[in-house]
Amino acid sequence: MTGDIETLEQLSTDYKESMPADLRETKSFDWYLEAVYEDPKIARNAHQRVADMFDYYGTTYDETEGMVEYQLASEDPLGDGENTFYGKVIHQSIHEFVNKVKSGARRLGPERRIKLLLGPVGSGKSHFDKQVRRYFEDYTLRDEGRMYTFRWTNLCDVIQDQDPADDVVRSPMNQDPLVLLPLEQRQRVIDDLNENLDAPYTIQNEQALDPESEFYMDRLLAYYDDDLQQVLENHVEIIRFVADENKRQGLETFEPKDKKNQDETELTGDVNYSKIAIYGESDPRAFDYSGAFCNANRGIFSGEELLKLQREFLYDFLHATQEQTIKPKNNPRIDIDQVIVGRTNMPEYKDKKGDEKMEAFNDRTKRIDFPYVLSYEDEASIYNKMLNNADVPDINVEPHTLEMAGLFGVLTRIEEPDTETVDLLSKAKAYNGEIDEGDDIDVKKLREEAEGKAEIGEGMVGVSPRFIGDEIAEAIMDSKHRQRGFLSPLTVFNFFEENLEHHGSIPEDNFEQYYRYLETVREEYRERAIEDVRHALAYDIDEIQRQGEKYMDHVMAYIDDDTIEDELTGREQEPDETFLRSVEEKLDIPEDRKEDFRQEVSNWVSRRAREGEAFNPQDNERLRRALERKLWEDKKHNINFSALVSANEFDDDERSSWIDALIEQGYSEEGAKEVLEFAGAEVAKAEMED
Repeated sequence: MTGDIETLEQLSTDYKESMPADLRETKSFDWYLEAVYEDPKIARNAHQRVADMFDYYGTTYDETEGMVEYQLASEDPLGDGENTFYGKVIHQSIHEFVNKVKSGARRLGPERRIKLLLGPVGSGKSHFDKQVRRYFEDYTLRDEGRMYTFRWTNLCDVIQDQDPADDVVRSPMNQDPLVLLPLEQRQRVIDDLNENLDAPYTIQNEQALDPESEFYMDRLLAYYDDDLQQVLENHVEIIRFVADENKRQGLETFEPKDKKNQDETELTGDVNYSKIAIYGESDPRAFDYSGAFCNANRGIFSGEELLKLQREFLYDFLHATQEQTIKPKNNPRIDIDQVIVGRTNMPEYKDKKGDEKMEAFNDRTKRIDFPYVLSYEDEASIYNKMLNNADVPDINVEPHTLEMAGLFGVLTRIEEPDTETVDLLSKAKAYNGEIDEGDDIDVKKLREEAEGKAEIGEGMVGVSPRFIGDEIAEAIMDSKHRQRGFLSPLTVFNFFEENLEHHGSIPEDNFEQYYRYLETVREEYRERAIEDVRHALAYDIDEIQRQGEKYMDHVMAYIDDDTIEDELTGREQEPDETFLRSVEEKLDIPEDRKEDFRQEVSNWVSRRAREGEAFNPQDNERLRRALERKLWEDKKHNINFSALVSANEFDDDERSSWIDALIEQGYSEEGAKEVLEFAGAEVAKAEMED
């Protein structure tokens, strides 16, 4: 073993430093009162604490989209980026979710609603929900997110029939210690807190003590002749409360089970049969606060596949949301304080939405759509994240592999455009941000048209990222079995084609359409592979720079109605219109749009100059593309196309240089040979025919 090793002492020190200093300490009620006066946010409710949590880990405002990106999702600071989310549509959904939580923090209504995450399988609903719970755990460990609860002590000193095992009893609902104050006195404290509170919301707490705590309070007040101070000083300890999903503290995930085994007590708690013999059946001390709503109190309740529950079972959510109470069997009502989040897939949502008997439940939900990603480069980032998080064999993922896989996924998700001027592939590219200024494509209009056509929303149907990710994984293992050190788009396409009909989530009616989309993607990859081969055959970065500078000199002279010095004679001459058009025509810019393009690149150069950036045509996608295509036209006459189509001449010096150029673009050596065979023959054929 080499390098540093972790010692038990170091591990222990690191763990201790990660825990709150007061985690094991007990405090007095007087201490807590002073603490909340110093920092009123300690007494926040669940919606307020969750809302602040999202802001705590950082935000970025996207002016273009008019939304906030939350870094716990966009950067995942706790996981060093391992669990990031990609795609504007997803961050828009997260933005909408947080807005509902923040509205609930201000008591605008959503605090009394279920936040229902709706989307197709594999769209990221569960991933996001899990991420929120994970960050809530961390936030409550920090000073900024701290919260406290209480426990009853020395109960046997006063209550004669108290079981000695219950001499110390923690607040069953982990309630905020302020509920120990009667409402009138509590409100005076809260009014003071709100005067010192720096927040967009106000502290509110009108909850009643849970039935067991109320029982102890009544008995103790009777013993001390209503001296509240004596009760709180002699029988109450304040303790730190940290959310922990494994311990079911402040976080709870609830899963639907077999309909025959569903019981409302799973949500609301049940009689503690071991205590009935001690206290009696109707005694509030004989109740077990183990229901999901009880465990989630002061934090987050997460309902997995919520709408798969029976209709009668969902009725328990009505009081939990609207009244913020639960009513267990054989026990008085219990006030609750939690953010209730539900997740569901499309079939269950459609079924419950059309059920008239579910009107009350549907009215108490706030739907947040979680569609599939609609930008194929963002989709590729999802697959790249999958590979980065896995123990991937030593294999080179060839250029365009993940992007073309993503493009296939996106084509299955977006609605066919209504206009004849934009086909499905062009729409996918537009959604990916590939729009030139001269293109007559209005992305906003395309989105609006799609929303009108889609049954629920664009991106809510199509091929799941899970299917594509699974096929990429299979293609990787197949490549390794065949001793191929690279993964190419062609291999991935083959796996898509072979397994499309074997995937249970893809309707049979869509097979033929999806096969057409796959052919579209194959053709798009073919065009990109051809561009790569042309790039390898003719690319010269110095010549691109020189031609770019020449183009800009002539453009500036054209715009300023000026002359330019001839490179050879040194004499002043008019801008070379033939040269300018030879570049612009490579982008299919018509004569009547040339001035727009020239002004566009001129503005770009001027803007960069103001920022102190030197001119580099590589930094302008459209100009770079035009110059590369012109360079190809200038140099292709010197290329030996016969060698290009001769697959057995890889040792040829010329071919070796082409392969080296492809390797510089990110190809492996074997992958470069494959793409040279695949696209090189197409290039050679086209040029030899010309």
